[in-house]
Amino acid sequence: MSSPSLRSALPTETLELILGHVSRTGLLPVLISNSVFHRIAARVLYRTNLDVAAKHAIILVRTLAYNDLYAPFVRQIELDWTGNSLTGNFLRLLNRTLKRLKHLLHLSLEFASHDNQSNMAWVLAGCTFSLKTFMTSMRCEPMLARFLETQNSITEVCLRGFNPPVCAFPLSSHALPRLAHFRTVLSSPRITADFVRDRPIESVSMSLYPGDVATSLDALLLSSRPVKRLTVMSFDVGEPAVLLSEIATRVPGLEALHAVVLITQHSHELLVKTASSLCQFKALKYLTFMAPGASTSLDDEKIIATLWHEACPTLRTIILPKGVVWGYTDGKWVSWQDVV
Repeated sequence: MSSPSLRSALPTETLELILGHVSRTGLLPVLISNSVFHRIAARVLYRTNLDVAAKHAIILVRTLAYNDLYAPFVRQIELDWTGNSLTGNFLRLLNRTLKRLKHLLHLSLEFASHDNQSNMAWVLAGCTFSLKTFMTSMRCEPMLARFLETQNSITEVCLRGFNPPVCAFPLSSHALPRLAHFRTVLSSPRITADFVRDRPIESVSMSLYPGDVATSLDALLLSSRPVKRLTVMSFDVGEPAVLLSEIATRVPGLEALHAVVLITQHSHELLVKTASSLCQFKALKYLTFMAPGASTSLDDEKIIATLWHEACPTLRTIILPKGVVWGYTDGKWVSWQDVV
């Protein structure tokens, strides 16, 4: 009697689609079922690696460093060691692993603040993958610039680490030719300008600090394309009308603006006065304004939304400090709470 075939009657693509809906824990029994299912399950299991606990991340890095089957499957990996100190031996192992991920598309590397005091970009040396997105807490130093200059397909960069105000980033003008989305948390206006300058950036997220608001916003003028989406986290103490006016002066063609003000207390009256600063926007459709101290009622927010729309008729969606979404429907502003 011939032995039963290990091959499934279903095509490999169908099996992979089915296993894509199985939890990571549920995939483990499939891995040990037989050689055919092992390869398919491994492809699904290792393709995307998100929210990996530090202990499991160490095991993952070690496995990928020495297993010839799994490494080619990886397309996305997020490794977060913000609460851990890493040894030199492990960082060398990480470099070995990253060099083996030939088909990696999305990479996020987060290190502890004390590790980021030194140059961590050497762990990217020798990597040949071509990323689409890159997120990191590494400092902007020459070795990171050299890595980014090899990444012509990146469309999104997110910098979460601290970069000193005096720090310049020696990034070649030919680097990152497809960069469309740039996000930074703690970078100086100079770093922001180095990334935005002469690149087709249409979406920016940045922090604004006292004394640097104008300089930071000036960086938006350096993009080779009009900026369409802007997110700002403001630590400045100025009035909201001043902030929005500064933004509108530089990027009047914005379509979406999300502003989070963390320091200044705002009242209903201040938000009402902000309406006049919105008239400079010519295409703004989506506006979020979150601020502490604005103890407004739903009726107050509806009044604010109406006044803001009168100043900026292109507005279609507004989110105010209570977190309620307001939409312009049939000639009036309606909250999602009313719709539900």
